[in-house]
Amino acid sequence: MLFDSTVRRELARSFGATLVVILTIVLTMFLIRTVGQAAAGVVSPQDVVLLLGYVALGHLPTMLALSLFIAVVLSLGRMYRDSEMAIWFASGVGLSRFVRPVLRTAWPVLLVIGMLLLFVWPWGNRNSLDMRDRYQQRSDLSRVAPGVFQTSSDGQRVFFIERESGDGINARNVFILTNQEQGEALTSARSGRLERDGDRRYLVLEQGQRNELNLQSGEKSLSSFETYRVLVDERAARGVQRRPPKAMSSLDLLREPTLRNQGELVWRLGLWLAAANLLLLGIGLSASNPRRASNWNLLFALLGFVVYFNLINLSQAWVAGGRLSMGGAMAGLHGGMFLLALGLLWWRDHAAVVTLWPRRDRRAAA
Repeated sequence: MLFDSTVRRELARSFGATLVVILTIVLTMFLIRTVGQAAAGVVSPQDVVLLLGYVALGHLPTMLALSLFIAVVLSLGRMYRDSEMAIWFASGVGLSRFVRPVLRTAWPVLLVIGMLLLFVWPWGNRNSLDMRDRYQQRSDLSRVAPGVFQTSSDGQRVFFIERESGDGINARNVFILTNQEQGEALTSARSGRLERDGDRRYLVLEQGQRNELNLQSGEKSLSSFETYRVLVDERAARGVQRRPPKAMSSLDLLREPTLRNQGELVWRLGLWLAAANLLLLGIGLSASNPRRASNWNLLFALLGFVVYFNLINLSQAWVAGGRLSMGGAMAGLHGGMFLLALGLLWWRDHAAVVTLWPRRDRRAAA
């Protein structure tokens, strides 16, 4: 049918352009944040691109839902401004008739959103956490970059090392500042090397001196050494720990229905249902006056998306805190939004009839 093909073609074109713009903006923001984390020593600089990919996959459902919503509002809003809607309405096509072509165009995207939320979202979070943990569990010496002062993992020592080679074993001009409750110690050496003793690694310093200050008594001491061994605080690899709910698969969340796991399920399923409800809301919010060259409908639509998304996060927190049940949160929020979208569509279709009947009655009385 000409009507369905026209609406679907317009919606698909607008969705593609909107998704490209949103992806560009969001990926740029995530790239800046990830590079900042790498500069702060939170993640490895070599893993910036891979971590950016995991983060982008995790937030792709939200970007797809927002792109669909904006595409519906922009496409139908343009038809209002170009008076195409007036032609369709005069032909006997109501606004609710647009639901079918919109859903036929959007159902593959809704399916992709569901797959990403249920499977890709926990997988990406799990890999991101593993990468951060591996980087944080490396030795203190491996944290140090040549010519850069770096704090140890426990925050008690500051290292400065100029490495002779890229193997991370030999070093020169070693500087170590140790802060403890009893006192402070400043150790400097001309050269050093790494030695392994079982599961521990030691930094063996040669030809240096050590200054110590006892903070309780105020005593100072200076000693020189030919060889000095310093334990590099290398944490052993941790065993399998309990992962946060966002890194657990959907089946594991169902098998362990704790409050936090139910809150995570509310967020995943809620964002999926929200993507469908936003399509109906977008059809109702796209109405505009063709005599006014403004985009107030788009502004209100974006405001509605922000409010809806924050309500999803709020429902997750309430379910995780035990204030609401999982079924009550899903039915109350998304069921209410579904009824609101249907009511908005009904009002758009019958607004003319509702406003014209009183005028006809007054004219007849006159």
